[in-house]
Amino acid sequence: MKTAMKNSLVAAGLVWLMALFGLWQWAYAAPFYEGKTIEVIVAFREGGGTDVWIRTMAPFLERHIEGNPKIVVRNIPGGQSIHGVNVFYLQTPTDGLHLLASSGSNYVPALFGQKAVKYDFTKLKPILVNPVGAVIYVSPQLGIKRAVDLPKAKGRLIYAGISATGNDIVSLMGFDLLGLETKDVLGYEGRGPARLAFERGESNIDHQTTPAYSANVVPLVKEGKAIPLMTLGQTNEAGEIVRDPAYPDFPTVPEVYEQLYRKKPSGPLWEAYKAFMVTSYGYQKILWIKPEAPAQATAALFRASDRLIADAVFQKKAEKILEGYPLQRGDRIEKAVRQAFQVSPGTRQFVKEWLERKYNAKIE
Repeated sequence: MKTAMKNSLVAAGLVWLMALFGLWQWAYAAPFYEGKTIEVIVAFREGGGTDVWIRTMAPFLERHIEGNPKIVVRNIPGGQSIHGVNVFYLQTPTDGLHLLASSGSNYVPALFGQKAVKYDFTKLKPILVNPVGAVIYVSPQLGIKRAVDLPKAKGRLIYAGISATGNDIVSLMGFDLLGLETKDVLGYEGRGPARLAFERGESNIDHQTTPAYSANVVPLVKEGKAIPLMTLGQTNEAGEIVRDPAYPDFPTVPEVYEQLYRKKPSGPLWEAYKAFMVTSYGYQKILWIKPEAPAQATAALFRASDRLIADAVFQKKAEKILEGYPLQRGDRIEKAVRQAFQVSPGTRQFVKEWLERKYNAKIE
């Protein structure tokens, strides 16, 4: 009897010690990323906006991710920025060591449903999200000072852009939504050259991202050479279009629509505008991980995101790359991000037909 009791006590003690050892191991386990290297794929050449964005964040992320992993950036340009995302989506393992840094140029082909696109952003998990906005302004020669007066402009509206199938599509759809007849001169190499065309008088209505507007257009406004009218809008946590926090005094495109037509915008063009604006600007730059990655990896990245966002040194260093907007932790807006990329087949088909009808542009 005594022997049996003694054996039971010994067994219980061993179980307790094993449990304690397990807890000790859990408490003192090495961080998931300790001694490891994270590869971030960028589907653009070195020196572009997305490349600079992630390279500026990388040393701070190395510091804030538990285990202090090394972060390397792998640039895979080509294929209209589609190829690099395809490589990430189809070829990289789900080990938590491979991430993707994306931009609006990666989203537009996916929203179009182009055949070359093999990736699906609704099946990825956002870690960090960085929005950006855009301001629409006009030449004083048009004789207007408010967006609601655009239909009364003196002379034809002339817009200089890059391509109807790129990020210009948001402004172009906005103009059409408001019922504006514009002469669209496309083929410029960037928004910078398009702005210079405005300054030379080759165009009289233009848009620039809020950082570019602040740096290059505000001086024109002060000189009386440009008049700001509205913004494309910005996105709140629910995915709704609201006023741009960078320029909250300017109305948004949908607000101007309401002023013009005394009703809220609706219909296929409005649905298309929302889809492309929210993804191209509201969620302009995103750092992604595959959802199948180890839970420890994803959790560590979210904790690091909190520390990065709270890092005053980083915020100062990253003023230009954040473009005046706060970084957002991906899991807190993941539902809205996923919904933004879920473009209905009807909207996609409408946009294809709209592009072909207005710009003779066919999407394959």
